[in-house]
Amino acid sequence: MSRYTEQLKTDNIPVLPLRTGVLFPMIPLSLQLSRDIDIKACEYADASSGEIFCVLQKSIADDDPGTSGFESVGCVAKIKQLVSLPEGGSRVLLEGKSRAMLLSASFDTDHYFAEIMAKTVHMRDPDIRLEALKREVINIFDEITEYMKKYSEDLIIAVKTIDDPSLFCDFVAVNLLMKLEDKQKILEEFNPDERLLDLIVMLRRELRIIKTEYSIHKRVKTQMENNQREYYLKEQLKAIQSELGYTSEDDTDYDEIDEYESRIKNASLPDYAEKKLLKELKRLEKIPFNSADAAVLRNYLDICLELPWNVSTDDTVDIEKARKILDADHDGLEKVKERILEFLAVKQLNPGLDNQIICLVGPPGTGKTSIAQSLAVSMNRKYVRVSLGGVRDEADIRGHRKTYVASMPGRIISALAQAGVNNPLMLLDEVDKLSHSMQGDPSSALLEVLDGEQNKAFRDHFIEIPFDLSKCVFICTANTLETVPRPLIDRMEIIELKTYSRTEKLAIAKHHLIRKQRAAHGLSGNQIRFTDKAIYEIIDRYTREAGVRNLNREIASVCRKVAKGIVEKKYERVTVTDKNIVDFLGKRKIKPESTDTEPTVGVVNGLAYTETGGDMLKIEAVTMNGSGKIELTGSLGDVMKESAKTAVGYIRSNAEKLGVDPDFYKTKDIHIHVPEGAVPKDGPSAGVTILTALTSRLTNTPMPQDIAMTGEITLTGRVLPIGGLKEKTMAAYSAGIRTVLIPKDNVDDLDEIDKEAKEHLAFIPCKDAGDVLANALNITI
Repeated sequence: MSRYTEQLKTDNIPVLPLRTGVLFPMIPLSLQLSRDIDIKACEYADASSGEIFCVLQKSIADDDPGTSGFESVGCVAKIKQLVSLPEGGSRVLLEGKSRAMLLSASFDTDHYFAEIMAKTVHMRDPDIRLEALKREVINIFDEITEYMKKYSEDLIIAVKTIDDPSLFCDFVAVNLLMKLEDKQKILEEFNPDERLLDLIVMLRRELRIIKTEYSIHKRVKTQMENNQREYYLKEQLKAIQSELGYTSEDDTDYDEIDEYESRIKNASLPDYAEKKLLKELKRLEKIPFNSADAAVLRNYLDICLELPWNVSTDDTVDIEKARKILDADHDGLEKVKERILEFLAVKQLNPGLDNQIICLVGPPGTGKTSIAQSLAVSMNRKYVRVSLGGVRDEADIRGHRKTYVASMPGRIISALAQAGVNNPLMLLDEVDKLSHSMQGDPSSALLEVLDGEQNKAFRDHFIEIPFDLSKCVFICTANTLETVPRPLIDRMEIIELKTYSRTEKLAIAKHHLIRKQRAAHGLSGNQIRFTDKAIYEIIDRYTREAGVRNLNREIASVCRKVAKGIVEKKYERVTVTDKNIVDFLGKRKIKPESTDTEPTVGVVNGLAYTETGGDMLKIEAVTMNGSGKIELTGSLGDVMKESAKTAVGYIRSNAEKLGVDPDFYKTKDIHIHVPEGAVPKDGPSAGVTILTALTSRLTNTPMPQDIAMTGEITLTGRVLPIGGLKEKTMAAYSAGIRTVLIPKDNVDDLDEIDKEAKEHLAFIPCKDAGDVLANALNITI
């Protein structure tokens, strides 16, 4: 048999939309009305049956909820009193009668009507379970009243004396629940059992919130009491010191402590940093104002507070914008720019990706620093440069202990303070120029900076607080990797910047250098103009470099002389050509490589790669009667000496096939020379050149002088691949060479060489020494 009886009743009555509360059956509610739809609905209901349907709006911010803007369950109420207020609006006193489900709503003239089904559930015989639920609610209520002293004694008595389960649940919900959603959920539950269970869950949650609020309030109150106590004691101390005759300098000391404390607490520091600085401040407070230790601590606090612990810039990674910036600032360097754009694309897809460390390696003047600056602009990051050239002390990277005389933070922390943000683009310039001494190895200290797993908590010896460097973008530069330690290289992604070709230098000069120097010297485009031939003349005959630094200087020199001539009114405008360039720069500084027109025995054109680009080396070999001695001259390095010995070994093992006297190494002395002996020479690419020169001399076969070659050989005659093919071919083209012999394994590198050189040179791939001798000397093995 059911424990409940239900009464159902349908009706069509006015609607009072509620925004600030929920009405429950048998509980009065007083409301102040300001909206016309509310006032008209109450007036209509008061003039008729006196009943009105009170229901919560779905969106309490809406002034007009519409017919679909009501909750599904409300409360039918009786209007006890409706009074018009003198300042406008009305006040209504309502008393709930029964829960009701909203079937439909409509708008008629000036207020809403609702078709409802009122439903009242009566419990015939309350059982033990229901009593247990009531007691649980009362127990929670008692716990809440222990923390919340705002509840009156009448309310507490009323909660404990209500017998009817439905009224008890509604009464507690009205007075204890804070959220309208929770009250609405209690209203929507018609079953008293389920309603009490829902109420218990909600009250438990409210109790947890109240306990948390109480704990926070207690902690804040304790802190405030401590601050007041500290302030009171400090004021007392000042009064005592004043009575004892302390000067105003001592007052300044206390003002300074307060200022530091305020700066520390307002700096939004990490917890560990704030604790450390407050600890140091306590030490400063106990030290005499004019002592040396006090000055050290003040300097320490000032530097730590200047660091950008929580200051960052927002990245604006835009690939197209970055491409335009890189193309506008740099001509050529296509592979380098493509790699930078790939880096930015990954950053755009995954903004949280950190610890990408790029190392730009290339000769001086090839644009390594300017690429880093362009990358910083494209990412909207602050740019800061750290010069590592000549650094030989580990403390330059990690900083000095603050207890030392004249101590200071390391260059990394100083750069962050200079940038003012914790995520700048930091250029570590000239990492290959690091050295070491008895003070330590700075390259080892740099490992922590460039290691993604360690730099999240980089510890500078001066600040002694871990600092997160993982948000920084590190760009390193180096001229060569030979002097960079292997562990440091492993932490970086290497991007090589090759030597600029003549065509690239011409574009850079036209688009950047000339425009820059004209503006720097106060000249306009009408006053000075350079022809392409003039620029090529400067490139070929006045500068020999991989980059464009000297080219920029020579253009500046021309601009200076033109500016002087214009001021002296010698001329109004100048067109610089390859004919009159001598008038501005003097005689040619670099003579063109000369090649003999006639084939010569024992003289072969070799190709070398230097720091200034490609170069052509003539290797000469002579033989004379003797006892088999080998002499090498021309400031040759160990690698080239080994190449010479390897060439001699190959000729001896193939003497019969080459038509050479098998006993030449006993009866002939061999002298190999590379001209310009004052210039040191070394590298693994002269083997085929030395072999060809010796073979030409030993077989008395003339060597054509319009052929150049590069490559290293083994004892078995295999030609090994080489590097720097682009630079070497440019040197061959500039010297008037027509044919270049290259290792077969370097055929794929032909795509990278300059177009102009590729059009004027014939390339012959050689797999072994037989191919080299066949194409150079017409000797078949």
